[in-house]
Amino acid sequence: MAAIAFELPDDVKDVVEGLLAFARSEVVPRHEKHRELLEDGRRRYAEDGRIAPDVQALIREVRMAASEAGYYQMCVPESLGGGGLGMQAYYAGWQALFHALGPQYWLMLYCVSHWAFGPSRLLERVTDRARDEILEPLMKGEKGMCFGLSEPGAGSDASMIRTKAVPDGDGWVIEGRKIWTTNSPTADYCILFAVTDPERAAARKGGISAFLVPTNAPGFEVQRVVKMFGHIGGDEAELRFEGLRVEPWQVVGELHQGFANALYGVSLGRVYNSARAVGYGRWAVEMALDYAQAREAFGHPISEYQGVTFPLASSAMELHAAHLMGLNAAKLLDQGEPAVKELSMTKAYSVEIGVRAVDRAMQTHGAMGFTNELGLHEAWHTLRIINVADGTNEILRRTIIQRMLKGDLDL
Repeated sequence: MAAIAFELPDDVKDVVEGLLAFARSEVVPRHEKHRELLEDGRRRYAEDGRIAPDVQALIREVRMAASEAGYYQMCVPESLGGGGLGMQAYYAGWQALFHALGPQYWLMLYCVSHWAFGPSRLLERVTDRARDEILEPLMKGEKGMCFGLSEPGAGSDASMIRTKAVPDGDGWVIEGRKIWTTNSPTADYCILFAVTDPERAAARKGGISAFLVPTNAPGFEVQRVVKMFGHIGGDEAELRFEGLRVEPWQVVGELHQGFANALYGVSLGRVYNSARAVGYGRWAVEMALDYAQAREAFGHPISEYQGVTFPLASSAMELHAAHLMGLNAAKLLDQGEPAVKELSMTKAYSVEIGVRAVDRAMQTHGAMGFTNELGLHEAWHTLRIINVADGTNEILRRTIIQRMLKGDLDL
């Protein structure tokens, strides 16, 4: 029986079903065929910590196959050659993928263009020349990109960035550093944020611009791969820029108003991470329920013990609420509403209860919950990270209360 009373639009339902079928036919077989390569960290990563070339090739294969099938660019605006589906399809598609496949078939991350890794509505703001040069390979999945905003001293308060673009002839020269730039070790392009008017930036009245930069440009350096949770490699990096020259055609959006691009990108990230948290949480709880019915202790299935099942019931309630919040926030965005308060609520709540659901599933499994083969640890790691990514839960609560103090009291 359906737990949600209202139906998704037919086009959204159809695309979600097709997306799941695509993942099962294109992603799962690749994982089964290349299991050792994709699961063994010593083979998955190169010596410098970057994703190994053989793994990069598989990622590119999935992106290109998804593009050919129409799923990779399904939420990219029609003006850019995409499917033009909105945030409801974006949320529903990602939630379904994470729920169905969990963290182990991680190549599914490339079935749909992630806003920071590939084409999205953000590219509507690039110049005609930039569009001519980069759009086709990005839309086909041949190339990828990254989003250079956070810095060592500028995380949740992105207005504190110190990377600067100094005027030089008709263009600018960029000097500075970025960190936590996901996908940057292997990306082909970067949307890079820098201060172009220090006085306006200091007054928080603009002064920050966004530039489209090829990652092989002179002066663009991946200084180091940032490794987390004991992994020997990763997909986050610290970047350094020295004498990196950019031209007017590389400006994204309006000069000195690049922060609007950053806020738009972060909003897309919050939709994605909300869907990921709910999907992983549902996957973990269902796995725990199966195990609880099969595992016996003291002559009974452990599903008969309230100490085991009540925490799972609590997570079921929380995940149901988060799922509804996510669908609602996505619908509001599709209706043209900014949904600042609602999306902040959705992301903060979803990621908090998602990591809790996975933790409870691990506890249900006992020592087995910590093993590599179940993948629960990978889901926990991911969800713990996204309690910080795209706005920490504390910053989101700050946003919520600020909106309410200004009179936005609809709940």
